[in-house]
Formats: sequence, C-alpha cells, structure tokens
Amino acid sequence: MNNGLSEIQHFIATVPPFNELSEKMIVKLSQTINISYLRQENLLHKNQTEAMLYIVRTGALAHFNDQNELQEKYGEGDICALFCYQNSNVKHKSANVKVEEDCLLYSISCQQLQLIFTDQPQILDFILRSGSKRLSNKMTQLNEEAVLSSSLMNTPLTSFYKSPVASITADKNIQQAAIKMTELGFSCLIVLADKNTLNERPIGIVTDKDIRQRCVAQGLSFNNVISDIMTRDMTTIDCECSAYDALISMTTQHIHHLPVTKNNQLVGMVTVTDLMNQEGLNAVNFASIIHKANSVDELASISKMLPKLQIRMAKLGSTADHVGKTISAITMAFTIRLIKMAEKKLGQAPVSYAWLAAGSQARQEQFAHSDQDNALIISDKMQPQHQSWFTDLAHFVSDGLAACGFIYCPGNVMATNTKWRQPQSVWQHYFSQWVTVPEPKALMHASIFFDLNTIYGDESLLQQIRTKMLVETKSNTLFLAHLSKNALQLKPPLGFFRDFVLTQNGNNEASLDLKHNGIAPIVDLARIYALAEGVSAVNTIERIKQVAGSPSLTKSSAANLIDAFEFLGLLRSSHQAKQLQAGTQPDNYLHPKEISRLEREHLKDAFKVVKTLQKARQVVY
Repeated sequence: MNNGLSEIQHFIATVPPFNELSEKMIVKLSQTINISYLRQENLLHKNQTEAMLYIVRTGALAHFNDQNELQEKYGEGDICALFCYQNSNVKHKSANVKVEEDCLLYSISCQQLQLIFTDQPQILDFILRSGSKRLSNKMTQLNEEAVLSSSLMNTPLTSFYKSPVASITADKNIQQAAIKMTELGFSCLIVLADKNTLNERPIGIVTDKDIRQRCVAQGLSFNNVISDIMTRDMTTIDCECSAYDALISMTTQHIHHLPVTKNNQLVGMVTVTDLMNQEGLNAVNFASIIHKANSVDELASISKMLPKLQIRMAKLGSTADHVGKTISAITMAFTIRLIKMAEKKLGQAPVSYAWLAAGSQARQEQFAHSDQDNALIISDKMQPQHQSWFTDLAHFVSDGLAACGFIYCPGNVMATNTKWRQPQSVWQHYFSQWVTVPEPKALMHASIFFDLNTIYGDESLLQQIRTKMLVETKSNTLFLAHLSKNALQLKPPLGFFRDFVLTQNGNNEASLDLKHNGIAPIVDLARIYALAEGVSAVNTIERIKQVAGSPSLTKSSAANLIDAFEFLGLLRSSHQAKQLQAGTQPDNYLHPKEISRLEREHLKDAFKVVKTLQKARQVVY
C-alpha cells in the first residue's frame, strides 16, 4: 500500500463520524480524497465550481459571516462542511472561510460523498447537517431508545398478572358485586355465565367505573343483575406477550383492566397500576412508602434507595427531564412528611404559611441527594410570639432532610436562616429591591429566589408575590440587562478550535464541569427569557417552551436550546449513575475520555448552541 494512502486512512479513522466506519469503507473513502496545501490569508474554496467537504490535517481555518464576524474555527481533525450543508442558508459560493494558519487539507466533493454513503444515511446526516440539527437528531434517537429499553418492553406478562381471577356469576346483583369487590379490595370482577348453564365461562367484566357510570350515575337499582352493566366484549391478552404490549393495549383502548389468557383460557388479570408499580422504584412507590413513615430514622432508611433509582433510570435511558422530575417529586414527598411530623409534634401552625423549595428542586431538575435550598413565607398575621413555632419547624424539617442525605446548603439558603423565614410583606420587599436596585448581591439572590415553588401550605402567599414580581421584571430593562450580564459570566468550555477547555476538579483532574459551564447557562437564559416575557413557569424546559416564538427567543432557537439542555442533562445523569454504582460521591465533572468521540462531537454541538444564544443575549443588553 502507498505510504501516503496508508497515512490518510489512519488519520481518517480517527475523525468522527468516519471512526465508526468499517476498514473497507475507510479505504474506499480515502481513495477519493484530494490533498491540498494552502498558505495563510488565502480564501478556502476560491474559484471552486463544485461543493467540497474539507478535513483539516494540519493548520487552522476561520469562518466569518457577511459582517466579518468570526463564527467558528477549525483545527486538526475538524470537518468543514459549510459548502455541503443541506437545508442551510449558507451557500458554498458565499461562505467566507479564511486560512488562518498554513493548512494541509483533505477534501472530497459533496457529490462523491453522497454516493459513497448512500447506504449509510446516518453518516451523511452527521456531516451534512448543522451542529444544532445533529443534536436534534441525536436527542430523537435517544428518546426512541429510552422507549425501546423500557423494562416493560423486555419483561413477560407472566411477571405481572394476578391469579386466580376474582369472579362473580351473571345472576348476582350489582350490590353483591360491589360488596365482593370491597371485601377483596379489587377494582374489577370477571362475570361468569350463571350456574344454571352447563359450565361457568367468562362472558364479561365489571369494574368500579362501571358501577359508578352505568349504575349510580344512571339511577339504576342496585338490585339489577350485574350483567346489565358489565362490558361484554372483553379485550384479553395472551400471557406470552410482553408487559409493554399490555400497557399499550390498555392505553390505546382506554381501559385499566386486562384479562390474561393462556391457550384461550382465562388465567389472570393485570391492571395499569400493576404495571406501573412493577416498574420498580418509582415516584409513586416512594411517595407511598414515605407517607407511611413514622420517624426521621425511617425516612433516612428509605432515602438510601434514591441513588438506586437514579442508577436504574439512567440504565433505562430515561431523559434527564424525567429523572429530575422523579427525584424532585420524591424530595417533595420527604419534605411534606417531615412537615407533617413537625406539625404533629409542635401543634397546629399559628398562622398560614408556605414551605418553599428553591433552585433545582423548585425547577423539578434535582438529582439524588442534592443540597437543600428552601425558605418559608409566613402570613402577615404572624405575631412575635409565633416566631418560635416557625423556627422549630424550620430546624426540624431541615435537620430531617439532612438526615435523609440532602445536605445543608453551603450558602445557608434555608428556612433555618432567619432572613429566609419571613412574612409575606418582607418577601415582597425583597423582590422589589432586587429588581429596582440590581447590585451584585441582589442579582445573586434573584438567580436563586426567582426559581421558587410551594411544597406545602398556602400557595397564594407565593403566587401573589410572583404575580407582582413578573409585572416589575417585564418592564425593567435595566434589571434584565444586569441579570443577563451576570448570567453570561458562565461560559461553555469551548476552546479556540472547538476543543474543550478543561478545568481542575476537586481531585486535580482536568475535566468538564457539565453543571456550571453547560447546564447552568441554559437555566440562566431560560430564567431571563421568562422574566422578560412575564412567564410564571419555573421548570427550565417549560420556560423555554412558553417563550418560544416571543421577542426573546425564536422557535428554532428554543428547540435547539431544549436539545442542548436534555443532552447535557443526560450525560450528567449517566455520569453520576456510574459514580453511584461504583460507590463514589456523584459530581458534575466529566472527563471527555469517558464518552465516545462521536458523543464528544454532540457535546460540542450542545455547547455551541449555548454559546450562540449567550452571544445573542449579550447583544440585547
């Protein structure tokens, strides 16, 4: 083999997405590659009549827009596909790409590229799409995989159905059926042909819903026979089907009970509740167990299952949004149970109040055992003698959360801090001051307390404050400008040539801080958009969706930002799940070597989306 061709093949095999190709395909691609050498200051693609794709072997390229603003730089191993992009406003004749450093380039015509990869559209999609489009395609793929990897999909129905089936003969009346269902604790009965026939066989099904809708609501006598209200055309499912098949069948037909058969004989019953409960550790199960706990020690014991839940959800491919909402719901259940324990211990609250969550829990974006951020809004009817009750409440709940693994907030943003345990009028003054006098500390508090959610108590206390606050922020351009400037201090870790800028974590290891350099900037942008448009939502994705198409954010940019947020969150969730499974403390520091080269390209795409929208926000203020 020619040494030059061998070197090309070796290099191409390291460049995403070509590194996913077979050796045969790499050889085929390498044979079509042209080699060129361009001096600094030259224009790339000058006098070219055919659209070309370029791969930087050595040197550097720089892409500028029509206003001569730098858009992107390309270094060794980077692909410049500007002249090949499909469905792009960038035309290959007008793209302005300069040679920034003397370059050795590999090139191939876009037409040849499409011929080579006719049977591998995923490769073409990666190359011939913009970064935001690649990221969107990746998220669609991941969401589909999450469905396919569901435990319900891979579990036979035999693991779920209950047997034997509770039944009643058709000659019995409605009241007798209701009594039997109550005694058994069941929500349905199979109706059999009455005993006067040769054999008892299933002829229908009756549920508690049938009794409500077809009997009570219709004024039908309880003495009517059960066959008058039963469903005759029963849908059944074979026991060899998967649990997922059962769930889909019930969902599409809007039924909650499904008889299970084997060789056409009735062998059991499965309900939607059975399937969802059998999904394992989930928010519903957790909440039920937590609700029954009678001591802080019991809650602390239950909380040890939280990491297992995050590990399990990560393995199933659950989205970061799903993980965050699930963990946040469970944290809420812990908090509510602790509050009720406190009320039982301290007696009834002297005046109404609202226990608030701040930060990631309020946004429903919390992961297992985050630190706690909370506060108390108390009715203005509070008297001096009432303060001790709320002090005791705050300490009982906060200490209880700490015992459950939710560590005390390092910044002391907790209801145990007198400053964050105040009457409604004081809180209203706080918000007004933060908006009208946006000095550094005010901006810091705004970034925390503009993400609040009522966990327990009188929701109107917070709602009234939020309504007034949104009116003030929407019209205060100075405050929004200061908040934007403050938020934009967190930058995506992209280097000059789209490489990652690594930071030192606590273990002195160079890594990427997914939270502070990727997720937090998106959270900040979403908050600013929401405040500018008067949107009351707190969840980041919900905020972005609600402002999409507004003066603050276009619909396409909103879609790109959601994709970036979900991809970064998915990497963080997976990274933490691996740490939890290894028995180490979870963090947000991801080393690029932990993920594939292809995933690194998607990560760069996500960071580029954030960087682009930060730049747009910078222009606004």
